[in-house]
Amino acid sequence: MAPRFHAARHRRLAILLAAIISAAPAASFAQDPRPKRLPDAPAKLPKVQGDKTKGLDFLFGALRAAPDEASAKHVEARIWAIWLQTPSDTVALLMTRAKTAMDAQNSDVALKLLDSVVKLRPDYVEGWNRRATLYYLRNDYAHSLADIEQVLAREPRHFGALAGLGMIMQDLGDDKRALDAFRKALAVNPHLDKVPELVKVLSEKVEGRDI
Repeated sequence: MAPRFHAARHRRLAILLAAIISAAPAASFAQDPRPKRLPDAPAKLPKVQGDKTKGLDFLFGALRAAPDEASAKHVEARIWAIWLQTPSDTVALLMTRAKTAMDAQNSDVALKLLDSVVKLRPDYVEGWNRRATLYYLRNDYAHSLADIEQVLAREPRHFGALAGLGMIMQDLGDDKRALDAFRKALAVNPHLDKVPELVKVLSEKVEGRDI
């Protein structure tokens, strides 16, 4: 990709972040006592093999057409399993250790491990996504948004990142962008927990009730 395009994209992101952060109430960055959780892979994932791109295309079609919640969750778990696959044993080990550190609420260690992941394999989507989640948990929305952009540049259908983007925009008081992100997430995965309710509430808030 041309360096000029990269520079233009980063300038747009910087302007967007500056506008969002300056407009956000200071309380948005205070320590929030409520538990915060972004969409993440389920604890148990199936083993997946075969062509990654072809497999994902098929699975996303199956996810949209899933007849019930149980079927949808099974397909969703297979998508997460493909996203988490990496040919690098080093990256796999770093991701495992980062998750252990995050579970132990040792975010400094987790961040260093995830920094190593994205440096070693910048093409690995879940490295960026996991670090975006960690930044969100640290209330560092600027860096979380930057990592979400990296995720979506590589996998525009990443419903976890799209839902995370919506949550950040909602936290920052930008209901319109939050609604747009949640709708994009649902277009990819209509079975996301709680997102349909968020879309309903935000639709009424942003667009008004139907008369």
